[in-house]
Amino acid sequence: MRNATNRLWTTALIVTLLVPHLYAQKAANPIIYADVPDMSMVRVGDTYYMSSTTMHMSPGVPIMKSKDLVNWKLINYAYDTLANVDALNLTNGKSAYGRGSWASSIRFHKGAYYVSTFSANTGKTHIYSTENIEKGPWKARSFAPDLDDNSLFFDDDGKVYMISGSGNLRLVELNEDLSGIKPGGTDQVIIEKASVPSGGTGLGPEGSQLFKINSKYYLFNITWPRGGMRTVVIHRADKITGPYEGKVGLQDLGVAQGGLVETPNGTWYAYLFRDYGAVGRVPYLVPVKWEDGWPVLGINGKVPETLDLPPGKGLIPGIVASDEFTRKKGEHALPLVWQWNHNPDNSLWSIVARKGYLRLITGRIDTNFLMARNSLTQRTIGPVCSGVISLDVSGMKDGDFAGLGLLQKNYGQAGVKINGESKAIVMVNASTGKPEEIQSIPLTQKTVLFKAECNFTDKKDVAYFFYSLDRKTWLPLGTQLKMAYTIPQFIGYRFALFNYATKAAGGYADFDFFRISDKISGVK
Repeated sequence: MRNATNRLWTTALIVTLLVPHLYAQKAANPIIYADVPDMSMVRVGDTYYMSSTTMHMSPGVPIMKSKDLVNWKLINYAYDTLANVDALNLTNGKSAYGRGSWASSIRFHKGAYYVSTFSANTGKTHIYSTENIEKGPWKARSFAPDLDDNSLFFDDDGKVYMISGSGNLRLVELNEDLSGIKPGGTDQVIIEKASVPSGGTGLGPEGSQLFKINSKYYLFNITWPRGGMRTVVIHRADKITGPYEGKVGLQDLGVAQGGLVETPNGTWYAYLFRDYGAVGRVPYLVPVKWEDGWPVLGINGKVPETLDLPPGKGLIPGIVASDEFTRKKGEHALPLVWQWNHNPDNSLWSIVARKGYLRLITGRIDTNFLMARNSLTQRTIGPVCSGVISLDVSGMKDGDFAGLGLLQKNYGQAGVKINGESKAIVMVNASTGKPEEIQSIPLTQKTVLFKAECNFTDKKDVAYFFYSLDRKTWLPLGTQLKMAYTIPQFIGYRFALFNYATKAAGGYADFDFFRISDKISGVK
């Protein structure tokens, strides 16, 4: 009896220890707790490639790579500069916040990778292609009009199509060389009022993604019924031109917009995203079964918290990364994790002017953070994260302001302002939408460290700034920044290294490092 009891206790102990371990060894949703919206995905062999949206950021249309659908690494961008216009350059008082390039479509066809997108700033549809998705070069094509939320599709008969639009969904045939819409080719509305399956009210269908599976065409869209949530709608047809029949594919947690991907072993998933507050729009994976020729999304119609996939290893350094600004011969001047807020002026930054430092040089007068050119950014990540910089202010001029920001419309800044011969550590809080200088502390030394800590847990969406004069002790700076995801920018909060002039151009700020962590101190 005692032996039996011991065996029971031993078994219970093993289960107690093993179950959490097994649970921890599964992937968890969201698979990327960061702003990676409007995903499009393709598998080539055993490797997955994903494109996304970063709108006004430069370079644009990030390309990510994964072997397991969970752990992703930035490997390239489809373009360095979308176009040389005032709005994208952040010049002459114009900006491209919330615009730039939107939802992309990635495809693999006859040994080449294709990425399509569109832009209201250029009024064009843009298609980029390469045979080497990691190293390029990319061939660029563009044509009018801007086919919104387009899905590029190479059909088996050799024809190339795009589906685009909202409400009524339009199918157009492209020239064989992708140079534009084919004169005399297919051009028709294939589905009218495509939101009918989800009730026909509210946001019309957007974000088209078209797939051909077992000789049938499947079209994924997002709708947002009035008073409801973001919803997946799926239509299918035997011919690309229709007729199409539709149904609701998923309505849970607002997880929607994306498409289908098959693993090498024949398992299917839907890749979708969710609006998740100030961190941005975060990717989810949802298991898919096939019933009666339809993809059935979710577990009993619900988005699971865990997946039968390998666990995530974190977003550092694949999606975001620290940078000591030291470079070996042949390395990129800036790793792929960095993006400029709008097109940069490349004459006004350097990592060679002072070895081991990023130098940001002022080239004009700017009035505020949002209109300052050459702010260098990375995503924030959830559920919590912190970013730290070391700043040398020796080269700054009267009226200059440099430091670490959290970039969105309701932004926050921690930095150094120069006023005549005086220097001050300041915190600017724009939680209300209007910037307010909250605190100013005299500075008598040339170097200072700044830290921003973000808490996105359960959409808490708060941040705090700190400074250090000795690289050991952190002191709070200013007040809580209440972060908010705003439509004018349409992007999650970004860490931003900035330096701009308010009186005279020509000063510079030197950044010794940027260090990112998925932990915070919790000290306020």
